[in-house]
Amino acid sequence: MTAPQIVICTAAALIAFAIQPSRATEPGVKIAVFDFELNDRSAGGGIIGQDAIDTENLKISTDEARRMLADSGRFSIVDAGGAAGEVTAAGGIQHCGGCESALAKKLGADQSMAGIVTRVNRTEFTLQILVRDAETGAVVSNVFTGLRMGANYAGRAA
Repeated sequence: MTAPQIVICTAAALIAFAIQPSRATEPGVKIAVFDFELNDRSAGGGIIGQDAIDTENLKISTDEARRMLADSGRFSIVDAGGAAGEVTAAGGIQHCGGCESALAKKLGADQSMAGIVTRVNRTEFTLQILVRDAETGAVVSNVFTGLRMGANYAGRAA
């Protein structure tokens, strides 16, 4: 399995558990899924920046989360792109102190969803999926898992 496939599979598994059934079974819950972010805590984090493969894996994971939620028939995806500038200005979802719930409310969503992929080292990652109520900012679900996979360059032809 390639790194993107593992990230997608993990995101899919987390999404299945991330939404509490009491709220998820309500038809038409509008959810703003914000772009997944990388938190590089590895020893090389300050030296080796996010690369094109990291960016692509985050995009694939975000897109898959949106697709799965929409395909469930229980959610309507609200485009979070209109809040991208505010997220960036706040230093990203992981640094804005829960700003995603207020931004989701502003976008007309009932809930917000954020995914943070933390790189522990070049082959070890964690993934956190955080869902908040857009009205109150209360955490609806907060799930977390660890991933073990090859580095971005693993499996590439030389």
